[in-house]
Amino acid sequence: MSIHIAARPGEIAEAVLLPGDPLRAKFIAENFLAGAVQYTAVRNIFGYTGAYRGKKVSVQGTGMGIPSISIYANELFRDYGVKRAIRVGTAGSIRENIKIRDLVIAMSASTDSGVNSIRFGGRNFAPTASFNLLKTAYDTALAKGWLPQVGNVVCSDMFYTEDPEEWKLWAKFGALAVEMETAELYTLAAKYDREALTILTISDSLVSHEATTAEERQISFTQMMEVALETAVS
Repeated sequence: MSIHIAARPGEIAEAVLLPGDPLRAKFIAENFLAGAVQYTAVRNIFGYTGAYRGKKVSVQGTGMGIPSISIYANELFRDYGVKRAIRVGTAGSIRENIKIRDLVIAMSASTDSGVNSIRFGGRNFAPTASFNLLKTAYDTALAKGWLPQVGNVVCSDMFYTEDPEEWKLWAKFGALAVEMETAELYTLAAKYDREALTILTISDSLVSHEATTAEERQISFTQMMEVALETAVS
């Protein structure tokens, strides 16, 4: 039983979806998982286990940012034997051709965080998705008639940055969108020799300044949920 999740052995599946928003975790459990049972509500960060297409799957909220997802990913990998972790989150587009509600699959994650600099003693590590999960997710999305964008995302430590134009530098070097968790998830998956993937829905655009509501982000981004679940049980 870990400090922040406090689930009992066997309550968490080997495949776990990781939404940042605990209410998105609740929505996924209630709308996609058969027989879902809540195994944690510590700090109101909800976790559930149920079945999808007859296979055991969990969904665990992680909160926002690298420090928060680091706690949950460490405990899931280390204490509960999770083998596949798929983040289902939101991101801000930094490309003109990537619109609100588009799907983005993170092949890799750049970051302005100092976490890996501390971890690797100033050396650079390249956080990268698990190829098998990435390919499965991409093929699944195509089979459903959806065309996801695949590439590098930016994992930012600050939502409210001092330089509101900073995203343009990342865009210049081909990054697709900005979010706050993937670099740590991919790094920890590498550390524990597990599989990880991030599937994102564009919730706002730094280019056009369009944005969705908090409720829309919580319950309406179902394409990434379906792709993630299909990938998790494949």
